[in-house]
Amino acid sequence: MSGRPALRTGDDAIGYVVGSGDRLVRTAARLSDTALRASSALPGWTRGHVLAHVVHSVDAYVWLLELAHTGRAPGPRTDAAALASAVARDALLSADGLAARLRENLDRFTARARATPAPAWERLVPALAGWRHPAWYLLLRCLRELETHHLDLDTGHGTEQWPDAYVTWALDDTLTTLRARSFPLASVEAVDLGRRWSVAPEGASVAGAGHQVLGWLSGRTPPGALTADRPARLLPHPPTWPQPPLPGWGHIGDEA
Repeated sequence: MSGRPALRTGDDAIGYVVGSGDRLVRTAARLSDTALRASSALPGWTRGHVLAHVVHSVDAYVWLLELAHTGRAPGPRTDAAALASAVARDALLSADGLAARLRENLDRFTARARATPAPAWERLVPALAGWRHPAWYLLLRCLRELETHHLDLDTGHGTEQWPDAYVTWALDDTLTTLRARSFPLASVEAVDLGRRWSVAPEGASVAGAGHQVLGWLSGRTPPGALTADRPARLLPHPPTWPQPPLPGWGHIGDEA
């Protein structure tokens, strides 16, 4: 099972979310409305779509934190279809409007996180995709959301700007899942982090800076910057990312 990461559920993890969120809000606030309508690094999405998606994702994380805190749903939950419609609608807002909404939702998230009592962090909450996880995993989901989609804006925020603590956690989480899925990588090494992972009995071995490895595994950057025991074109194609942690905490409807 993906265990409690090095980022704890206290000020360390919350602090990383705050820092990542501040950087993204500053980037959003610098965009002109014309730049906001330009294509992002995600096919079919403008930068406005990316920012609107993050705004609504953080709002969903607030809902889940409140559920963990009280044990009761704080109100109706937005389903996938309504979420997609809201993202399409809000992608047309001004850059200032989206930056302000992102700032507001991030402040709500961090305030709720700081008010969450220790026992509530262990309560299982349901991801919209149908899997469950402890509430503490929301801090890491939010951090991943912010860092990954900051890169997706295609405004110059590269993988080299991802914090080492985030990269280490995300690699641990991703490679644990890939190991459970028998993904054909024999080993992965993050040379700058001093970390090495064994994934499968057979397959390719790759090495590089941790952010470069994570960029490849997350489908954001090509594998050309990595050192491998075979040509980049022969490396396995990473699956859609992120995936639910496996082995994980079960699915909605499973017995606790």
